[in-house]
Amino acid sequence: MAEAENLVAEIEALGEKLAQAKSEIAGRFIGQEQVVDLVLTALLSGGHGLLIGLPGLGKTLLVETLSTVMGLDGSRVQFTPDLMPADILGSEVLETKADGSREFRFIEGPIFCQLLMADEINRASPRTQSALLQAMQEKEVTIAGQHRPLGKPFHVLATQNPIEQEGTYPLPEAQLDRFLLQIEVNYPNRQVERDILLATTGVDEGIAKQVFNADDLLAAQTLLRRMPVGESVVDLILDLVRAFRPDDSQAPEITRNSVSWGPGPRAAQALMLAVRARALLDGRLAPSADDVAQLARPVLMHRMALGFGARAQGQDLGAVIDQVTNDILAQSTRKGAAA
Repeated sequence: MAEAENLVAEIEALGEKLAQAKSEIAGRFIGQEQVVDLVLTALLSGGHGLLIGLPGLGKTLLVETLSTVMGLDGSRVQFTPDLMPADILGSEVLETKADGSREFRFIEGPIFCQLLMADEINRASPRTQSALLQAMQEKEVTIAGQHRPLGKPFHVLATQNPIEQEGTYPLPEAQLDRFLLQIEVNYPNRQVERDILLATTGVDEGIAKQVFNADDLLAAQTLLRRMPVGESVVDLILDLVRAFRPDDSQAPEITRNSVSWGPGPRAAQALMLAVRARALLDGRLAPSADDVAQLARPVLMHRMALGFGARAQGQDLGAVIDQVTNDILAQSTRKGAAA
């Protein structure tokens, strides 16, 4: 009983601190509360986020503000076609000492940080993109046969322009799967855009203050994994993820007819962590079915694809995810009522 009470107290204290962090972020990154919640969800879950949106929507500002508020050592890399893996990871150089002897010295690249912003990640060549694969999964890199750990915690927030495809290289499926969430950054509404105009075109600009530090975030990630998840929510996560696999015998007809390939077990793991983070951000002690429904798109959009026929018919992947999610949620509700 005492352990449960302690867990509740820790979750409530973390919820208050997260509310303070969100308030600081909102002082610079105005509006777009859902985007802020999803990015914080990725950080609390110990994962990475892929921000997709048009230029000028504040993606870079958001990452810079997060670095300050969360107290993380941030680094930014502008991805370009001529960027090489060594420009990100670092390299060994032959150095001559004062006594004339020579030895190799490793010079760390910008990836040796706690929060890496990979700006326009799809502009780099596949060779350079692959340099992030090991880092994103194992939180270390191997250079010249030596394993070198990265910062703790280590997160990648990558940005991508959805419309300008000339001179870009689509991210491979293996790399997309390493992003916990795909976060859509859309145009602000009129009132939010008015607030942005007034706040950013005057003499003074908002300054964010630090709320967390690296140790606080690591502790929050550990606490999140201790948060209880009800059996009904676990079953809903499994039902949802498996419903998007076209070769599964229990998959709905729309999946079998429209989906080319579906999400793997990493999607279920991501959803399990993300629903806990969303509950924390809302000040709740446990996730609900609504959390699963709200996070279905961000978790699944980049982990599956429509078949050629579905694309030719003009089907939308997001609409397919919404339809199947609503059906699975309704089935789960009926099962609960029957029980």
